[in-house]
Amino acid sequence: MTAAFDPRTPAAERCPSYYSATLNQETHYPTLQGTHQVDVVIIGGGFTGVASAVELAERGLKVAIVESHKIGWGATGRNGGQVTGSLSGDEAMRKQMRRHLGEEVDDFIWHLRWRGHQIIQQRVEKYAIACDLKHGHLHAAYKPSHLPGLRADYEEAVRRGMGDEVSLLDRAQVRELLESELYHGAIKNTRNLHLHPLNLCIGEARAAESLGALIFEHSEVLEIIHGERPAVVTAQGRIDARQVLLAGDVYHKLEPKQLKGKIFPAMGGIVTTEPLGDLAKRLNPEDLAVYDCRFVLDYYRMTADGRLLFGGGANYSGKDSRDIAGELRPCIERTFPALKGVGIDFQWSCAMGIVINRIPQLGKLSDNVWYCQGYSGHGVATTHIMGEIMAQALTGHLGHYDTFAACQHIRVPFGDQLGNPMLAAGMWYYQMLEKLR
Repeated sequence: MTAAFDPRTPAAERCPSYYSATLNQETHYPTLQGTHQVDVVIIGGGFTGVASAVELAERGLKVAIVESHKIGWGATGRNGGQVTGSLSGDEAMRKQMRRHLGEEVDDFIWHLRWRGHQIIQQRVEKYAIACDLKHGHLHAAYKPSHLPGLRADYEEAVRRGMGDEVSLLDRAQVRELLESELYHGAIKNTRNLHLHPLNLCIGEARAAESLGALIFEHSEVLEIIHGERPAVVTAQGRIDARQVLLAGDVYHKLEPKQLKGKIFPAMGGIVTTEPLGDLAKRLNPEDLAVYDCRFVLDYYRMTADGRLLFGGGANYSGKDSRDIAGELRPCIERTFPALKGVGIDFQWSCAMGIVINRIPQLGKLSDNVWYCQGYSGHGVATTHIMGEIMAQALTGHLGHYDTFAACQHIRVPFGDQLGNPMLAAGMWYYQMLEKLR
C-alpha cells in the first residue's frame, strides 16, 4: 500500500517529520468535556493505547481513549517504522520466564517474536489501513565478529520452519541488494515488515472508533481515581469506568510513586532525504529495511516516494540533539557514498522508553487500574503484542499477562537524577565492548 507524496498540513503540535507531512488524514477528535461512562478507559493515544482499544472494542467492550496531545503524537508517530522479529530483552525474558514456563519458555518467546507481525497485517487488511506496508528486511553484520551470531539466528529460524523466509548472505550477496561496501554479511528476512507508523496508528484509531470507541485529544489526564469504580479526570471532564489502562508514559506524570524510576527516555534522531528518483532503486533495488548488529545501531529504509529515511545512535541523556542532520549525515554518507551532499528535507527526534533489563513492563497499580509500557526501541511490533495481552487480561484471561507481570524489574532510586546517567554509562560500556569485538 503506497501513496505518492502529497504533503498535508499537520497539527502545529506534531513534530516536523516526514510522517506528519504525509498523513493520510489529520485527526480532529474532541477535547474531553463532561462525564462519560465506559467499560475501559485508556490513557494514551499511541500504539499501546490504540492497539489495546481495537482489541477490546472487537471483544464488545465500550472503550475510551484519552490523549494529552494528538493520536500518535509521541514515539508511535516518530519511529523508524520497522516491524522486526527481535525482542530487545529476550535473554532477560528467557531467564526470568523460565521460572514460570519451564521448558516451554523458548517456544513462548519465539512465538512472541512474530505475533506482532500477524496482528498488524491482519488489522491493516481488515480495516483497509493505507500505511505503506511492505515486506523485506536485512539484519546486517557491521563487523566480521557479528557473523557467528547471525548464523545462529539463521539456523534457529530454519529449524523453526522459516527456511522459505530467511537467507544467510555473504558480503557479495549483500552488495547485490545494497549499493554499500559497509557490511560483511546479513540475514535477509521476508517475514519482517516496514511501514508508515503514524498512518498505521491513525488508521487503527479510526478502526476503534468504527467499533464504538470514544476518542479524546488535547485532554491531559490530571488524576486517576482508584477504587471499585475507577475514573480518570481532566481539566474539563471525567470518565468513569470498570477498568483503567495507563498505556505508556515514559515521563511518569501519573502514578510516580509506583512507576517513576522504572523506565527512562532515550532520544533517537531520524532524518529523511530529498526524493532520490531512480537512485533509490539503485541503492536498494528490493526496497528492504535495514538495521545492523551493533548495540547502538543505524537503521534505514526507503519511503513510498523514494526518500531515504535514516535513523541512528541514541542520546541516553534524555535530551534532544541540537543538530540531528549534522549527526546522521556522516552515517548516511558512510553507508551510501553515492549520497554525499544529499539534501535532507526532514529531521526529528523520538523519545524511546528504555527499561533497564529491556523486558516490557505490565502490571497493576490497583485492583482495576493496569499499566503497560517499556519496549526499548522495539515498539511497533511489541505494542501490538502487548495490546492483545492486555485485552486478554482485562477480559479475564491472565495467562500471558501473568507471565510478564511475574518478571522482576530494576527500579532506579532518584530516577530523575540517576536514571539517564546510568543508561548513558551502560551504553558507553556496551559501545566499548563493541569496539573490542
